[in-house]
Amino acid sequence: MKYSKISGTGSYLPEKVVSNFDLEKLVETNDAWIVERTGIRERRAVADHESAATMGTIAAQRALEAAGLDAKAIDLIIVGTATPDCVFPSTATLIGRSLGLNGVAAFDLTAACSGFIYGLSVADSYIRAGNAKNVLVIGTECLTRLINWEDRGTCILFGDGAGAVVVSASEEPGILSTHIHSDGAYEELLFCPNPMPNGPNKDEQRYIQMRGNEVFKVAVRTLSNIVDETLAANGMQKSDIDWLIPHQANLRIIQAIANKLDMSMDNVVVTIDKHGNTSSASIPLALDAAIRDGRVKRGQTILMEGFGGGFTWGSVLMRF
Repeated sequence: MKYSKISGTGSYLPEKVVSNFDLEKLVETNDAWIVERTGIRERRAVADHESAATMGTIAAQRALEAAGLDAKAIDLIIVGTATPDCVFPSTATLIGRSLGLNGVAAFDLTAACSGFIYGLSVADSYIRAGNAKNVLVIGTECLTRLINWEDRGTCILFGDGAGAVVVSASEEPGILSTHIHSDGAYEELLFCPNPMPNGPNKDEQRYIQMRGNEVFKVAVRTLSNIVDETLAANGMQKSDIDWLIPHQANLRIIQAIANKLDMSMDNVVVTIDKHGNTSSASIPLALDAAIRDGRVKRGQTILMEGFGGGFTWGSVLMRF
């Protein structure tokens, strides 16, 4: 039986930093209020020349370097993004072009903040089926371009960036299981209207819309349930998990999931204070940071989980 494992990680953050103090000049808010409710202190914002594809390309190149692979070894590119460069071609195709991968299959996944988890699930399935040996999975977002900077409920939350991993075939288990779900009944709690001029929401502002308190409640409940589902599927106990690498949406949600696992926050990778919510990029950004600074080591067991608009949610359990 073939298994899949993460053989390399990479990330990219734009240079521009937007601090809470910068936001105080735009809307009625302050640093203490933002930190208390979200855990965010600053976030990054793309420059005019940057895009989901340009950021994703750099993250992918760094992941390939970490894996010790030439780009020509890649069989498939999967990109999780809610902010593609174009309606078509896909951002994955544009990244493939930049990497010189003509003829390689490439496609985008739209699962909001769960996009990277969904992408890992698909990559794992391709490799286990024997249809690929090396897959690039990328999460990349330019969310600051979907923000109404006069809406303090959303402009304080989101940031830009990209993270990437190379998922490779392995003789030993790496990715142990993946679990993905969705429920469109919650659409109105967190969504972004269709940007097309004649789309169904053409008369609405084309910005992220969110009912934060209601999203928070569903997220905590749903992510708590998927922790149980993941542990049960693998016959594991909470104590078997070395690291929790969650989607970075809100520090209080992260703390609630850590509490569910009876896990110290010392074993939780938290980047939300510096990155904000980067949607599908948040988990690979956090994973790359923790691997490169030496916290996450080979042989350790990692639980990654995410929750996004739609709603979508999912988890990946892996042995690094």
